[in-house]
Amino acid sequence: MIPHLFDVHTHTQFAAFKDDQDAVIRRALDLGVWMMNVGTQRDTSQAAIETAHRYPEGVYATVGLHPSHTEKSYHDTQELGGGEKGFTSRGEEFEPSYYRELAKDSKVVAIGECGLDYYRLGEETKEKQKAAFSKQIDLATEVKKPLMIHCRHAFADLISIVSSYLQVLSSPAGVVHFFTGAIDDARSLLDLGFYFSFGGVITFARDYDEVVKYIPLERILFETDAPYVAPVPYRGKRNEPLYVIEVAKKIAEVKNVSLEEACAGTVRNARNLFGI
Repeated sequence: MIPHLFDVHTHTQFAAFKDDQDAVIRRALDLGVWMMNVGTQRDTSQAAIETAHRYPEGVYATVGLHPSHTEKSYHDTQELGGGEKGFTSRGEEFEPSYYRELAKDSKVVAIGECGLDYYRLGEETKEKQKAAFSKQIDLATEVKKPLMIHCRHAFADLISIVSSYLQVLSSPAGVVHFFTGAIDDARSLLDLGFYFSFGGVITFARDYDEVVKYIPLERILFETDAPYVAPVPYRGKRNEPLYVIEVAKKIAEVKNVSLEEACAGTVRNARNLFGI
């Protein structure tokens, strides 16, 4: 089956969906929306694989360590559950051997969510993130799978690091999810072989219109980043993969193409990038 839409970055394995995960996933699949559950650390990477195996088609996984999890940080109850006062998510050291075993699974199609997030961080933490990111690029090149990249306030360093791996990166290299960079950043990453995914924020903020216009449709993907950042008309509610249609509508509008062209083109892009 060829899907109608592909949500390339979602987290239905997170605690936010513990009570109705199957219903949420089936709502999307029944309407032709495939999805990729993205791992952010050990537990959510394993859970992404387990979730994918419950469905014969249309649900895939990535495995990796989010830069914010390289040291103790704010406890996100939507991701990890619980939420006792004062409890923080553990700081994890990236262990290639552990993630290598996960990456061998047939449902795993990318390494990440990995990258750099410099929001309110000191130099020591930045160095931890760079080291973990480099190890995950090494793993991606070893297992010949693309990268699922997270980047916030760190595009210069991100581009510098991935440029140093230019000769060994997979082709295509990967996707920068929830892209927030400038046109110059997009130009550099296009040259390095990356795709770009956009989510619900583009339905209520005009900040990204120019970069969306600049990036060729052949390099654009859709995402929800559920349970976060629900698009209009669902703002303030828990996001879910089915809502990716609202992202598709807005991209089609900004790119001045038909909704059908935007959906079909981005599905081709996703299948090409992730080998599906």
